[in-house]
Amino acid sequence: MAETDKQIQIVTFQLGGEHYGIDIMDVREIVRIQEVRQIPNAPAYVEGIFNLRGDIIPIINLHKRFNLGRAELSEDDRLLSGFIIIELNGRQLGVVIDKVSRVVTISAGQIQPPPQMMTGIGSEYIQGVTNDKAGYLIILNIQRLFNPKELQQLGRIAS
Repeated sequence: MAETDKQIQIVTFQLGGEHYGIDIMDVREIVRIQEVRQIPNAPAYVEGIFNLRGDIIPIINLHKRFNLGRAELSEDDRLLSGFIIIELNGRQLGVVIDKVSRVVTISAGQIQPPPQMMTGIGSEYIQGVTNDKAGYLIILNIQRLFNPKELQQLGRIAS
């Protein structure tokens, strides 16, 4: 099978007014919003930490990381808010999302390179863009969300 025929499953979610996705292979689980303990002197985009079945997980606020506003959600949609737990270089991180949407299967050939100037976030964080029912879907490259120094700092927070 050609690389462009490869099927990829993407966990989609709303962040601000946009729809984003992460490869399902990078997602460990999705959890409802829970109490987060703040950490003094942590980077501005770190909400804090929370305990997930004995594991201490740093919680990252992509709204702050990407300078995005929060989505206006109905009461029902707020029930779909939470954290996506991702695995990045052997570390677990929680990412705050406004609303989880669904898992979609797309062909790798449908993913287009990101435009040079994306609204809200830089193209270095984006794996690609594809059409979606809601307009378009921005697929994040979680391997590029943090540089090595930031990953090291997040590792110290979780210790």
